[in-house]
Amino acid sequence: MFSRSLITIAAALALALGVPLQTFAASFNVRPGAWQMSMSTLLVGNPLPPEALASMPPEKRARVEEAMKARAGKPVTITHKACVSQEDLDQNRIIQADKNDNQCTRKVLSKSASRLVMEQTCPEPHASTTQMTIEAKTPETLSANIVRVRGDGKGKVTVDVKGFWLGPDCAGIKDDH
Repeated sequence: MFSRSLITIAAALALALGVPLQTFAASFNVRPGAWQMSMSTLLVGNPLPPEALASMPPEKRARVEEAMKARAGKPVTITHKACVSQEDLDQNRIIQADKNDNQCTRKVLSKSASRLVMEQTCPEPHASTTQMTIEAKTPETLSANIVRVRGDGKGKVTVDVKGFWLGPDCAGIKDDH
């Protein structure tokens, strides 16, 4: 009975203070440490807003447009190693945001031990909405689907991620985020 009252008090306090109830959800069941992430990215439309292209010098703009044209409709896969700390897991940062996403806000839509669904919203000048679904099939494997849609709906980036745990030691892994 005591623990039931404690849960009721914690939930009431969370609501009063504006703390999302997902905060009390089970921890996401993946191991902290070194991970190998394979990411397959597909561009549809123009993922950059016209203002971003317009502000580029003509030579750079031509290179960027040519690169986007060459990649359009063709998935590109890259593999890298990442260090995922317990703090990252506790703060739902299993897949790191881009360096340029510091103005964006993330919201946990649902969370269980094996599935995490989030939404990220970014303001102008690079307005976008991103839906992320991350699933832990085991504590050593995960998969994710990330879909970012430009604010005006004219560009979309889809990323499929497959990850597997390499071990508890992150020595030698450079944090590039």
